[in-house]
Formats: sequence, structure tokens, C-alpha cells
Amino acid sequence: MRYVQLRAFHNVAIHGGFSRAAEALFLTQPAVSDQVRKLEEEYDVLLFNRNKKQVTLTQAGQQLLEVTRRMFDVEQQALDLLSESRALRAGKLRIVADAAHHLLHILAAFRRAYPTVQVSIDAGNTETVITSLHAYEADIGVLGEVPQAGDFDVLKLNSTPIVAFASRDYPLATCQSATFAELAKHPLVMRERGSKTRQKLEAMAAQCGVTLTPLIEAEGREAVREIVAAGGGVGFVSSAEFGQDTRLVPIKIDAPEMLMDEALICLRERSNGKLVHAFYEIARKLTQSAEDVTAGDAKPSGAATRA
Repeated sequence: MRYVQLRAFHNVAIHGGFSRAAEALFLTQPAVSDQVRKLEEEYDVLLFNRNKKQVTLTQAGQQLLEVTRRMFDVEQQALDLLSESRALRAGKLRIVADAAHHLLHILAAFRRAYPTVQVSIDAGNTETVITSLHAYEADIGVLGEVPQAGDFDVLKLNSTPIVAFASRDYPLATCQSATFAELAKHPLVMRERGSKTRQKLEAMAAQCGVTLTPLIEAEGREAVREIVAAGGGVGFVSSAEFGQDTRLVPIKIDAPEMLMDEALICLRERSNGKLVHAFYEIARKLTQSAEDVTAGDAKPSGAATRA
């Protein structure tokens, strides 16, 4: 088995085609096709289903991709170790987040410390974040619930309650709070089923004897926000994600508090990567500083201060 054959297979698999793999490897398409063909012939296995419109992995190809993802990720880690200073000068950090605004202050500090590092941010719900990390398609994830799996390095950023919200001219906007039964009488605009916010809402509503049936399901938080702002009904979000949109009004849910934890996560096996470690260190310092400020504000005004 030759390294170049595995590299050709891996790039065709992750880029979804021979042409794009050839571009990524700076090779011709026939050269890439030839390497994959030789690999298949040598081991008498079909790795790709080929047709005129697309290339898809066979079951054997899927299994091999799981191996090559680990293989080439370890190779990248070795490269990062051998070129530490270069990685911190001109590397690339890939982030997938369920809500990017939780990262804004961390990103600002990271950019000041490492101005030449390229950062990419993709949006996704909790399932997308977990899948992207396991598939090595992202380095760091941000999601609304601390995962229980032991293969992640987790840094909790904050914890805030879920609230309902409506447009300023919507009838319910004059209410400071509403029960689940009252909310269920209105058109509900909710996230897709993979959303942890939706799962917590539905679970708590069920405990209160109410079924929440969405009139509109929208992919992503911003889509929900825009539909609600246009008068489409009532939406739900954690209070930290509500933001400063003057078109909208928050409504407290009259029920046991439902807290959403926002956490920074990465695969434990990749936590020592130079860029990941640097980002985590900045996030850890900023989170600790915020906790110290909150703790200071919570002290009684008349409390004595020890010199």
C-alpha cells in the first residue's frame, strides 16, 4: 500500500470528487484517478460508486475514510509540532458553532494575539457540531449543552435560561411572562428537531402537561428570529442569545427554569494542537475574568474588604 494512493483516496472522499481532489493536491485528474484505481485493484475492493453526476463512497470506502481521517489528522499534528511557530503565525482554525456571538469576545482577543491565523466559522446545531468534530471537519465546537461523552475537552462559557420572544407589535408582547398553556395558543416558530433548545422546551412543556406544536420549523436561530420579527408568531431562545434586536421583546416562561449551558469543546486527542490550545487558553482566561467580575458584583455592598 502506497502513501500516495491513500492520499488520493482521502482527498477524493473529503472533497466529493476526482476533479476537486486533483485541485487540492495540485495534480491532474487522471493522476488521482489512477492512484485510486490501483488501490482498488491491488486489494480487490470497490471504494467509490461512480456515475456521471457524482462520486459516493461504498461501505468499504466509508470504513477506510474513518481510518484515513485519523491518519492524516495525526500527520497534521506532527507537522504542527515540528512547525509550532509557523502554525501560530499562518495556521487555520476551523470552528463550528450553534451561536457564534458567544465567541465574539474570544475571537477578538485571539485575533489580537494571532493576527495572521485564518479562522473559519460554520453554523450548526448540536448534532452538527458533534459530527463535525468526530469527522475532523472542525477543530473547535460551540454548543448549547455540555456533552456527556468522555472524548471531549470541555470549557463551559456560561449558563442562561430559555425565554420566549415575539415582535414588538405582536399581541403577546405586552405580557412580561406566559405559561406553556398560554404560549401553545399562539403560532410557534421553532428550531429543527436536532436543536437542544427545542428538546429542553418540549420536555419541560410535557412535564407541565402541554404539547408544543410548531406552526413553522426553521433551520437555524437567525431564521427563527427573522420569521418572528416579521410577525410570524412566538420563538424561543436562551437569554444570552436574545441579543439587542429592537424589533423583538423577550417573554419570561412561567415554568421551572430551563438553563442552556454554552460550552467550548474539542476532541481530547486534538486538545494539544497549537492553535486549539492557544484558543482555549484565551477563552479560559476571559471566562475566569467574567466569573470573577460576577462574583465581585454579587458581594453585599457593605462587605468588608481585606487588605
